[in-house]
Amino acid sequence: MPELIQAYWPFILIAFVIGVLVAWFAFSASRKTSVKVSTDVLDEDQGPAARNQALIDAPVKSAGVEEMAEATPETIAVPAAKAAPKAASGGDDLTQIKGLGPKLAAMLDEMGVTSFAQIADWDDAEIARIDAKLGRFQGRITRDNWVEQAKHLAQGDTSTFADKFGNNG
Repeated sequence: MPELIQAYWPFILIAFVIGVLVAWFAFSASRKTSVKVSTDVLDEDQGPAARNQALIDAPVKSAGVEEMAEATPETIAVPAAKAAPKAASGGDDLTQIKGLGPKLAAMLDEMGVTSFAQIADWDDAEIARIDAKLGRFQGRITRDNWVEQAKHLAQGDTSTFADKFGNNG
């Protein structure tokens, strides 16, 4: 063994140096977290939270740029809660479908879907078109089987609906 060490000591030394360099790089590269303290150059006397407090307190309103330019805190109104789709459009209460809550019902109402019969008539292309517009709710139509549920509800077959999907309420 000592003969091998004497014969290959330059290679052992090179391997040791490479190992130390790799270890140093691995430990130093993972610790590049630094805390940066920045000052707000817009208002030296006020903190950023105080300067932005008006934006934080302002109610949300979807309006065009022109309307927002003319808006004052007194003229900005908080929109009233949207009524159930049945009351708003005269259609069915789509929230009876399992997996379809008030937010989804409002989204469907905006797309013109207001009755169980409309949902019951959806084909694969229509499901894909509507599903693409549901944002974070994508996939709910097929996962919760809305079309089959809507068929039962459109026919007034509440007993079969309750057997397959559970009671409403």
